[in-house]
Amino acid sequence: MNKPILDVHDVPSTFQWLSLSLQHLFAMFGATILVPFLVDLSPAIALISSGLGTIAFLIVTKWQVPAYLGSSFAFISPVIAAKAAGGPGGAMIGTFIAGLVYGIVALVIYKAGYRWIMNLLPPIVVGPVIIVIGLALSGTAVNMAMIDKVTKEYDLKLFSIALVTLAATIICSIYFKGIMSLIPILFGIIVGYIYALFVGVVDFTPVQEAKWFEMPDFLIPGVDYSVKITSDIIWLMVPVAIVTLSEHIGHQLVLNKVVGRNYIIKPGLHRSILGDGIATMISGLIGGPPKTTYGENIGVLAITRVYSVYVIFGAAVLATVFGFIGKITALIGTIPTPVMGGVSILLFGIIASSGLRMLVDSKIDFGDKRNLVISSVILVIGIGGAFIKVSGFEIQGMALAAIIGIILNLILPGREPVKEDVFEEHSNQANRVA
Repeated sequence: MNKPILDVHDVPSTFQWLSLSLQHLFAMFGATILVPFLVDLSPAIALISSGLGTIAFLIVTKWQVPAYLGSSFAFISPVIAAKAAGGPGGAMIGTFIAGLVYGIVALVIYKAGYRWIMNLLPPIVVGPVIIVIGLALSGTAVNMAMIDKVTKEYDLKLFSIALVTLAATIICSIYFKGIMSLIPILFGIIVGYIYALFVGVVDFTPVQEAKWFEMPDFLIPGVDYSVKITSDIIWLMVPVAIVTLSEHIGHQLVLNKVVGRNYIIKPGLHRSILGDGIATMISGLIGGPPKTTYGENIGVLAITRVYSVYVIFGAAVLATVFGFIGKITALIGTIPTPVMGGVSILLFGIIASSGLRMLVDSKIDFGDKRNLVISSVILVIGIGGAFIKVSGFEIQGMALAAIIGIILNLILPGREPVKEDVFEEHSNQANRVA
């Protein structure tokens, strides 16, 4: 690892600050606004909540961890199901509960250490669940790509928009270098949008009518909806929140290597998890989707060698301000559905493939019947949409798959505990980099 251009607590010049913060904004922008499109929430609120959530994360981690938090894809299906069960308010209550789970886990880690969670969520459980998260959304992506929302019928012109978007995203991801290689989603959306303009699908009327400054459609508990916590919402969100903790831990370990610091020890895994949880709770309180640290922004850190938390803070402020600019949010709203469908085809596939990569990197032996049983059950229950419903109580799909996977891992014979030095290996590498 090369010497940083700006270290964690270095303050950039004004021009550097703006340009470097904009890079982080662009890196997270496409994915962060895609989630609200998929779950029918406000893109403006997604931007604002990502900004406020990132600022909260920086404060909780004592301004030591340069991570940006954006919309989480793992919660797309649970949020859609929570909206079906309890309306938009149900989705927001579920989001808040997911953040609360992070807070509880952070407290337990603070008191009992961190190794227990790796034993609860080993790769043989988390990998297949991540595959389920990606593949369970595949039908949504394909329908967005080729089905007209009004007529509910196949439309070749719309599908062509999706294919152009997909092609641009793939080309950017494979052939572009440097910063451009980190924004394939944003690049694909821009190219797809231009093509959609060419074929006459985009309507600029909302942009013309929008004001420059416009108050977004916040969803405030007790004002816009009544607070009602149901077992359905809890069981939709909590299992997924537990599984996504592994994603958070993975990002922290990567940051260890990139920045050359031991974030598992200082400021502590409990603080970063708590920061993630508070960001998600803030999002739930104002109408945004759950939050997670973004690998795209970690990639920006690695390429630019600019680790300054002030740059991350600047990106968070810009995202928050953009959410209040009516022209920008109206322009986002004019993005045709097939454009989002095109990038979703690749993105959801990448999510599933990252689960496969976890299994490969962890050298999971599928000649072992135990591993074969656990992964097989998780995949079929999750992708097949199995559910348990008793007297109005329901657990379904991804959440049920995660719960059963955890139980099978705990009760089946032959379980191997996670290596005691799993965190130390990463920590030692980070210390050598430093």
